[in-house]
Amino acid sequence: MANQLYIKAKEDFLGGNLNLSSNTVTLALIDTDVYTFSSSHEDRADVPNTAVVSTTNLTSKQITSGIFDAADATFTSVTGANCEALILYHNTGDAENSGADQATSRLIAFIDTATGLPILPNGGDITVRFSDGANKIFAL
Repeated sequence: MANQLYIKAKEDFLGGNLNLSSNTVTLALIDTDVYTFSSSHEDRADVPNTAVVSTTNLTSKQITSGIFDAADATFTSVTGANCEALILYHNTGDAENSGADQATSRLIAFIDTATGLPILPNGGDITVRFSDGANKIFAL
């Protein structure tokens, strides 16, 4: 599969309901043995907690000419299952736990083709280095 934006995220971008500059955007390391991508998934509640190996919030977010970028992201002291993908989502609170925050935390992008994937955590830090290419994290 190729990297994709979730359908509801596209609708929210076009409707002005999702602001990558001001919203908290979280990056999750994903075990695809537990989570299977569907473009129709909408919120963090559609991703089983057991599929999320680790999370970190993006910093230094930038939008220029329809291109989204951020500082490279570091996950600290990661242990757990093999990670074959990344998911970006708008974190409305404590989306790592079940409940209302998961149901309102919009899924944004699924990334499964990136340098370094898959990766097996070994207890150390994992740094995700976003592309310096023309499309950075993603382009609309």
